[in-house]
Amino acid sequence: MANVVRDPREHPGAIVADFAAPPPLVTFKPADVALVYGSKWKQRYFYKRGNDYFVYPAQWDIQNRVWRPYHPGPGSDWWVGFYGSEQSERPTGPLCDGCHSVGYDTRTHAVVEWNVGCEKCHGPGSDHVRAPSRANIVNPARLDSVQANDICLQCHTQGRPLRNPIEGRYYDWPVGFTAGERLAGYWRLEEHRLGETSFTHFADGTAHKNRMQGNDFVQSVMYRRGVTCFACHDVHGTANNADLVRPPNVVCLTCHNPRTPMGPPEGPAEHSHHPLTSAGSDCRGCHMPQIEQTIANVNVRAHTFRFMPPELTLAYKEPNSCTACHVDKDPKWADAEVQKWGNVSPWRMQ
Repeated sequence: MANVVRDPREHPGAIVADFAAPPPLVTFKPADVALVYGSKWKQRYFYKRGNDYFVYPAQWDIQNRVWRPYHPGPGSDWWVGFYGSEQSERPTGPLCDGCHSVGYDTRTHAVVEWNVGCEKCHGPGSDHVRAPSRANIVNPARLDSVQANDICLQCHTQGRPLRNPIEGRYYDWPVGFTAGERLAGYWRLEEHRLGETSFTHFADGTAHKNRMQGNDFVQSVMYRRGVTCFACHDVHGTANNADLVRPPNVVCLTCHNPRTPMGPPEGPAEHSHHPLTSAGSDCRGCHMPQIEQTIANVNVRAHTFRFMPPELTLAYKEPNSCTACHVDKDPKWADAEVQKWGNVSPWRMQ
């Protein structure tokens, strides 16, 4: 279970922000917080009014240990125009809670369970508890790859419901979807026009904000070949970052090595043109650069698995894999370097 949402009265250590000398934008105290959202990248703070929760307009940047404003403005999230301009006019139920709970009720605004519990991925479980069998529970491993990935994509994509408003409110998650169904019957992904940089996408179609791993992944060769999210991640938890099933390069090299049809035909050092133990031979550095913003200068990794050549920066002003690491160099330098790679087609560098 992903314990993103916690009640600080039940979990006294849940609040990680520094309230000792908060800036003026922090207009609340720890005692005012009903729920906290987040514990890795950022933390947001919620209060309850009636049967709805609302988010305070300040958030804690965990990596940089600093307070920052939180207030989506015009030109950002699509739903902004359907709600008032103040955070106090934007209930979290239709905008957040559906992906951070099980069984959110659009009529009562109550949840069956906070956080991503078993039924989020396995469907309703009461019948299975009474009489356990394969027939009355969803096992993602037994679904086709599209349905299996849909379970993750229901929350790890940016999009909007096919039906909106619902019960008079505009929702930012796929209301009604249940594990084992086709997500496309409830949800459409945020659209992108190739060559255009938007709030959600870079010009080549790569996402540039968090919660869009699925928008990236459906563009990938791996998705088209039937690879699932759980080929790399175990949502039940592992000792590895991002709940990877193995350490990062081990995950990649399990399928992509000279002894498999997926290649590459050479070893990691020859393929990456970097020493084997260097950051440049970390598969993620080239194929999953950290370019998708979660807060301020804190980014998460792209999931198209495409190498992003320096030409993208020169042509479209979007980040590239090379200078994401070589921060002291410019894209022209990087472009000249990759053109020297004799074992890589120059057409891939455009």
